[in-house]
Amino acid sequence: MAQDPFEEFQQRLLNTQDEARDEAVKKRHERGGRTARENLDDLVEGASINEFGQHAVAAQRSRREIEELQRQTAGDGVITAIGPVNGSLFNESVAKTALIINDYTVLAGTQGYFHHRKIDRLLGLAGQQQLPVIMYTEGGGGRPGDTDVLISGGGLNVPTFHRWCALTGKVPRIAVNHGFCFAGNAALFGAADLRIATQGSYIGMAGPAMIEGGGLGRYKPTEIGPTSVHSKNGVIDIVVPDEAEATIKARQALAFCQGPTADFEFAEQSALRSALPSNRRMAYDPVKILERVFDKNSFIALRSHYGRSIVSGLARIDGTPFAVLANDCRHLGGAIDAEGASKATDLYRLAERWKLPVVSFVDTPGFMVGPDSEAIGAPRYMSEMFTAGATLSQPIVAIFLRRGYGLGAMAMTGGSFEIPVYAASWPTGEFGPMGLEGAVHLGYKQELAELPEGPERDAHFEELLAKLYERGKATEAASFLELDSVIDPVDTRSVISRALPSC
Repeated sequence: MAQDPFEEFQQRLLNTQDEARDEAVKKRHERGGRTARENLDDLVEGASINEFGQHAVAAQRSRREIEELQRQTAGDGVITAIGPVNGSLFNESVAKTALIINDYTVLAGTQGYFHHRKIDRLLGLAGQQQLPVIMYTEGGGGRPGDTDVLISGGGLNVPTFHRWCALTGKVPRIAVNHGFCFAGNAALFGAADLRIATQGSYIGMAGPAMIEGGGLGRYKPTEIGPTSVHSKNGVIDIVVPDEAEATIKARQALAFCQGPTADFEFAEQSALRSALPSNRRMAYDPVKILERVFDKNSFIALRSHYGRSIVSGLARIDGTPFAVLANDCRHLGGAIDAEGASKATDLYRLAERWKLPVVSFVDTPGFMVGPDSEAIGAPRYMSEMFTAGATLSQPIVAIFLRRGYGLGAMAMTGGSFEIPVYAASWPTGEFGPMGLEGAVHLGYKQELAELPEGPERDAHFEELLAKLYERGKATEAASFLELDSVIDPVDTRSVISRALPSC
């Protein structure tokens, strides 16, 4: 007797669920991971979704029984769906998101024929409907075992990578990774606007077999692209301990693209008056200032271990989302090196793609100079920061905390102090074409050389330095209209909010 069509449908559906895959699920949990469906359910917070290609199996019918394929290759290793992310914060149309969750429990998340077709279908819809995309990228790269599709040549006529990258600047794209992510999976991860990875991630443009096949030696998967490496070289934007935290961060990051939020709190602002050391040469933690200025728990730092002379991130004021730049004087005295410039450039580009205004907190002696800096490509990276600022169509608000010197300070404001829609300084601001100490050494070299080394020369140096400081302090710069205003630090939040152009 033929099986009842509805019973057959229910069984096929069950084969795609975690409940029918006890062994694979148990193995995943024992390794400290979550299943693709657990990540999906958490991402949409239990809301309903429309899934695409749920009944797909690997293109291996010519060598495996269909029942086996249904049980062991559910969805061909990827879940593709459209559903709400942050549905409790935004209406249905705003929350609607394209979701791509690679399933490592199915053929190690490798990219087979139908796997690619499912992703291509969803990326096409994301472009047509202007939907943001969140992609979980774990997987071993291309799959050579699909036998049902006869091709000639190298099998490279695959549109997935082009479609993913073609969405750049059109819709927000967030990649999340846990575990092994090699070859094509790594290419998708690396091309995202924002990249989130767990401490247990290993991300490489080739896995062990390809590396060995290329004659480059034998390596364990855990030796290829660990998070400890990629968090320092700028590949990973946000590092998290596990998939649960990665999913939380993905929701939070996407919310910055989805718009203002109604509920927010902020810290007491009067503490900002004493936030900077009384000694202008002493360092401080700029993140503490950012966390006080912005709404509570809204600041998300990006690439914390890369380009450490720059702090970049996302945050909110009165629920309004911003992209954030700040100098960090704890590293290189706040001088912007090649890595810092690259980090700032990418923040400008992210702001442009996600249509976020930028607020820049400036305290820098300028760009890092010297032979070592030039050897790592300083002219290229630092000039690219100017280019990114010049092509930014989103408004910039500049808040000068302390030093605003040279080309580096100009780059922090989009390329010129006239670019911000508002440029305001705290009373501690100081300005000039270069750092004060360097200006004294350069401008008064002969005068200082005429004095004997020792206390007399040192005292004269300090006297000249004090005169330059008086000439370049914030109120003087504002009197020459180089700035729009000098403000009480307590008013920083309201100044930034009022500066934004009306919609």
